[in-house]
Amino acid sequence: MILKFNKKYLIITLILLAIEILIAIYLKYGFVRHTFGDYLVVILLYYFIKSFIKTTPFIIAIPVLIFSFLIELLQLINILDILNLNNNHLLKLIFGSTFQITDLVAYSLGILSVLIIEYFPTWLGLEKTKNI
Repeated sequence: MILKFNKKYLIITLILLAIEILIAIYLKYGFVRHTFGDYLVVILLYYFIKSFIKTTPFIIAIPVLIFSFLIELLQLINILDILNLNNNHLLKLIFGSTFQITDLVAYSLGILSVLIIEYFPTWLGLEKTKNI
């Protein structure tokens, strides 16, 4: 693992952050807000870390997935209520307010998508082919 700035990954992070902010502002209910947003957030976290750390995709992806699962499990025990922080809107946005199994599935699919993109870019036509 090497600390190294990567502009490409930071740009991806900023684009994903902008999408997440737009979802949070304009969509209050539905699949995109509740499930697709969770799918995107793990991808955003992955690329944010990848912006500053050079290592194998797996080394970043698994801790991001574990962190996401941990946040979801904290929702299950109502951590904001326990800490008497349930009136803090920023923390509610970050931690969410309700546990849902579908969120765990969305996180898993987001990390799976990242790993497919990183390990098999030719499947998506993302890798340049060499001219012979």
